[in-house]
Amino acid sequence: MAINFLYVLNYIPHRKYTNEDFGIETFISSVDKDGDGIDDQSDMLQSVKDYLATKPKYQSKYYGTGYPDDEYGVCTDVVAFGMLNAGYDLMSLVYDDVWANREMYDIEIVDINIDFRRVQNLQVFFKNNFISLTTDIYDIESWQPGDIVIFERHIGVISEYRNKKGIPFVYHNGNPYQADYLEDILEYYDNIIGHYRLSQ
Repeated sequence: MAINFLYVLNYIPHRKYTNEDFGIETFISSVDKDGDGIDDQSDMLQSVKDYLATKPKYQSKYYGTGYPDDEYGVCTDVVAFGMLNAGYDLMSLVYDDVWANREMYDIEIVDINIDFRRVQNLQVFFKNNFISLTTDIYDIESWQPGDIVIFERHIGVISEYRNKKGIPFVYHNGNPYQADYLEDILEYYDNIIGHYRLSQ
């Protein structure tokens, strides 16, 4: 029982597989938003890994800069920094979308510095602006490294690794107690509400 619990929590390492192990072609975007020679999908994934390599400590704080400028962060910052370094300024994009679609957002006072760091706002934003994909985790070919997954109160980025069933691991920063930023969690969450991709 204890071993199973530790396994589910990822304190016991899960064996990693890749797209190649399942004969899945890795998606490469036709868009390079920031013109750096790296397609959006690959750029998003690498940027997320670079951000998490700084080992941000989980703590929710308000920043006048919008983007955290210290050693702390939350789940939404993984996506925000991944997008920023791929050429998408999530802070400004969400701010503009909120003003253009106020009726869709449950926001009383618009605040550019925090609105893009709230999961409920990102669900509306991604649904409005990016490519919506299946939330069926067993449709494994539809989940690709660099995709964004949104849960009811959490968000993460799909990794290049999969479990033995082909279900992808997720890069995320969910709490100060998680085993690692890369975890096999999709099968243990029953509240996935969105799955998105930046570009074709």
